[in-house]
Amino acid sequence: MAKQDLQDKKKKKCCSFCADKVDHIDYKDAAKLKRYLTEAGKIIPRRVTGNCAEHQRMVAKAIKRAREAAIISYVFD
Repeated sequence: MAKQDLQDKKKKKCCSFCADKVDHIDYKDAAKLKRYLTEAGKIIPRRVTGNCAEHQRMVAKAIKRAREAAIISYVFD
């Protein structure tokens, strides 16, 4: 019984991109992309961010493109 009560209290994370009905993530928007990076420069996993699989793939691809274009650095100091 206690285990079910604990599961009920967990809040399901919803995808912020689905809530805003975003269909394309721009790699030039560095401020939005930095929300999905750790201080070390790694991409935060979807179980932490709450993104759906489709949007997480778009975020990862946009971050990689932004790194390649030198908009976002690979490693933060």
